[in-house]
Amino acid sequence: MEKETARIEAFSDAVFAIAVTLLVLELHVPEFRYGSQPAMLISELKIQWPGYLAFLISFFSIFILWVNHHKLFKQIYKRNTGIMFANGLILFLVSLVSYPSALLARFYETPSRQLTVSIYTGMFVLINLAHILLWYLASKDRSLLRPELGEREIAAIRNNYRYGFPTYLAAFALSFYFPATALLICILLWIFWAVSSRKIDFEHQL
Repeated sequence: MEKETARIEAFSDAVFAIAVTLLVLELHVPEFRYGSQPAMLISELKIQWPGYLAFLISFFSIFILWVNHHKLFKQIYKRNTGIMFANGLILFLVSLVSYPSALLARFYETPSRQLTVSIYTGMFVLINLAHILLWYLASKDRSLLRPELGEREIAAIRNNYRYGFPTYLAAFALSFYFPATALLICILLWIFWAVSSRKIDFEHQL
């Protein structure tokens, strides 16, 4: 079967790359007059720690999303309108990640901490839902998938995203009461997605 998704994948890769690049814009160099002491610079750098945290979480989240997106499209050989729009929704949401990251960086140590973490975790709930939608639209028509892909593999990919969704939802719910715990869950999800990405890579198993 000829693969028809090359243009979708190339466009998606470009959007993921831009989304990662935008994150670094929130890392600001402290502004000092000439002759400022090193201790002052260190102090200012420490003040910006929420920005470093936001960048770290968001970068690896987008990176792991890209890895999973790439492996998912290794299983999708043909396209239709639904797949193209579902993929567009994923890219739209990924391109927005820099905004809640900026909110997190600027307002985490203010009374608005809870709100910024809720917006941040809520964004990843939506991204996970968009991935579920993409795979649902692709897997309901087997002619769109790699011919060797069996029901067991299709179910494994579907369940992989379903396991992630309640975890993101739990992080979002906890963000209203325990913002730091909600962010920790997001960090732990790096590990989950990194490990589970092998579940959607069946190229060498079939």
